[in-house]
Amino acid sequence: MFGLEALELARIQFAFTISFHIIFPAITIGLASFLAVLEGLWLKTKRQVYRDLYHFWLKIFAVNFGMGVVSGIVMAYQFGTNWSAYSEFAGSVTGPLLAYEVLTAFFLEAGFLGVMLFGWNRVGAGLHFFSTLMVAVGTLISTFWILASNSWMHTPQGHEIIDGIVIPVDWFAIVFNPSFPYRLTHMAIAAFLATAFMVGASAAWHLLRGNDNPAVRKMLSMAMWMALIVAPIQAVVGDFHGLNTLEYQPAKIAAMEGHWDNTSGEPTPLLLFGWPDMEREETRYKVEIPYLGSLILKHSLTEQIPALKDFPKEDRPNSTIVFWTFRIMVALGLLMIFTGFWSLWLRRGGRLFHSKPFLRLALLMGPSGILAILAGWFTTEVGRQPWVVYGIMRTADAVSNHSAGQLGLTLAMFVLIYFAVFGIGFVYVLRLIGKGPIINEGNEKGAGGPGEKRTPMRPLSAADEAIPHDHGDQLGERN
Repeated sequence: MFGLEALELARIQFAFTISFHIIFPAITIGLASFLAVLEGLWLKTKRQVYRDLYHFWLKIFAVNFGMGVVSGIVMAYQFGTNWSAYSEFAGSVTGPLLAYEVLTAFFLEAGFLGVMLFGWNRVGAGLHFFSTLMVAVGTLISTFWILASNSWMHTPQGHEIIDGIVIPVDWFAIVFNPSFPYRLTHMAIAAFLATAFMVGASAAWHLLRGNDNPAVRKMLSMAMWMALIVAPIQAVVGDFHGLNTLEYQPAKIAAMEGHWDNTSGEPTPLLLFGWPDMEREETRYKVEIPYLGSLILKHSLTEQIPALKDFPKEDRPNSTIVFWTFRIMVALGLLMIFTGFWSLWLRRGGRLFHSKPFLRLALLMGPSGILAILAGWFTTEVGRQPWVVYGIMRTADAVSNHSAGQLGLTLAMFVLIYFAVFGIGFVYVLRLIGKGPIINEGNEKGAGGPGEKRTPMRPLSAADEAIPHDHGDQLGERN
């Protein structure tokens, strides 16, 4: 297919499915926590704006949750089909970790999801809030296990290799591998920021269209507080994550910086712009700031960072890709910080909800969190190459024995089906957002419920509509 080999097609297919999958769980993680905050504030203050926002975002959460589950199943399919050699080699680690994710997080989410989605005014307020909290906690537990598995592939430890198979010997070391705390924190914050900017963009869209109400204003205000406080924290966490990567995956850092040669003995500059050329072994058209690379990555004005030429050609990541994906991620992060501080300046003048230039920026920043997550994942995954388990198993040795024709056909099918199914889901989400919060939604009790006349006494099975007398209803009155 297009002259690509089976290995390249397998990698493209996996990258495609993962890119779709990561979008929906990221939004689900952020929205679940956002919903828990909204319901908690509703219970504490009884302000209807929080209840209205809860019901508005609950629908969007449900759609994202469903798409995340479906795309996750497909992602799991990839391990056993396209990467069977990896499954045979390291399945003893990946398998249990993902099984723990299902047995803890997914069952926790699924167990309380029904009450969360359909239990409003049908169960007690405390039980409903508890259900929302459990779903939110479940999404975070899911993040924990998935990132533990993925982080082990980057910084493996706690195992032995016997007869060509990975054998776990220390599960604590496997789970809490050196990169795990940084990756977990970085990803969780990224999910919250992605959700915040989606919420903020939704509010900005409505305000620009003249749909100004307390619920819309509260959406924008909460989103911008999140941007102001959390985006700078994410930058600090990213710095610590980079230092950890420098220690355990120095070739990745060299590729991200487009840094090839240390023979000059000078401190490493920071490249703002350039085009790393893997064949010529140099970064062309570069624009650099002297000393700044060493200052950021080594916290020194004299020490150098490792250079790509320090590693054999076969062990070098593709610098052309990760150089730019990393800069896209950083640029979006800086825009998030700028947006947060601009919102603070506008608050002081009482213009947060009226400044059209700011509202347009907030609208444009809607997908910034998702794009930053995708850029970050491309940076870390492409930067790990040519290893699937860093320093232990090469990607070329992990692929299944499929032909290029088979992989090309399945890739084409994935592209068509994904854009059809998830495209429809995405459009539906946009339509839900376009409707905006409904004032006083959730205030009215629906027909049925515990103790209601001529309905079941069980709260979750109560009918929403009564049967008219003229339709032959023969049930007697309750005693």
